[in-house]
Amino acid sequence: MNRRDSLKALGIGTLSATVLLEACKTPDKNTPETAETIAGGTPGRQPEELEREKKLLADKFFTEHEMATITVLANIIIPKDAKSGSASDAKVPEFIEFIVKDIPDHQLPMRGGLRWLDVQALNRYGKTFVASSSAQQIEMVDQIAYPAKAKPEMQQGVAFFNRMRDLTATGFFTTEMGVKDLGFAGNSPNKWVGVPADVLKQYGLENLVV
Repeated sequence: MNRRDSLKALGIGTLSATVLLEACKTPDKNTPETAETIAGGTPGRQPEELEREKKLLADKFFTEHEMATITVLANIIIPKDAKSGSASDAKVPEFIEFIVKDIPDHQLPMRGGLRWLDVQALNRYGKTFVASSSAQQIEMVDQIAYPAKAKPEMQQGVAFFNRMRDLTATGFFTTEMGVKDLGFAGNSPNKWVGVPADVLKQYGLENLVV
């Protein structure tokens, strides 16, 4: 199993029901078209809902450095491959920025986790996580991505990465790109070609003319 498959499997298996429910309350929060849709009104949405969403979209929670770190982590969790784009291609970082404002309980753990990651990287490599090399970033992630193998002193990082992975998987697999990546076709109309010939023959209706 490659890194993309293993991390995706871990992420899907631990998705938070709350995150999924909140993520699905409004369609495609992680696409830039949402702001335009809100401005023009969305059928079935109450004005107060639209106003709240406009405010959430306009506000900023993460700093540029934090967003850069989130982008690197999201792309490590779901990188671009021959089948689909990366997490950032699906605008997962923007989705995470929205979700932490929509569900404030994520704010302290996410910000604290990002700072923890930078402290670890500074102690190990003398650079922040984003400034570290790709190999160093993967080395750091490997120590917190697999809870059963993580050392006791890395548990804070494990808890942060679990949350980060949940949010990344939720954001990615609720986009058109992510749904296609899963191979989910959804409901599609069947083409009616009539009663099968063997069934007509069984009931003596093979010469029936309609």
